[in-house]
Amino acid sequence: MMTLITYDVSTIDAAGRKRLRKIAKECDKFGQRVQNSVFECNLDAAQYRQLQHTLVKIMDKSQDSLRFYNLGNNYNTRIEHFGIKEAFDPEGYLEV
Repeated sequence: MMTLITYDVSTIDAAGRKRLRKIAKECDKFGQRVQNSVFECNLDAAQYRQLQHTLVKIMDKSQDSLRFYNLGNNYNTRIEHFGIKEAFDPEGYLEV
């Protein structure tokens, strides 16, 4: 299922900047960054639970915010893209 992951991490101190990098690195393993703190990921149920568990462990719940938006399997009708960055094709080749 297509999942949109967004996060807002407090970067006031070095620990926050480290959390920010870790969260981005974990999201990058499963999808494509579409904006600074926004990733589109095509996940099965096990990957979804694994990634969610990993990210929640990294974040500081008193300072950070993490959101998962499930767009489902018929996501093509729910996403409109305008501008310079090409749309993510989860069925295509994922360049790392």
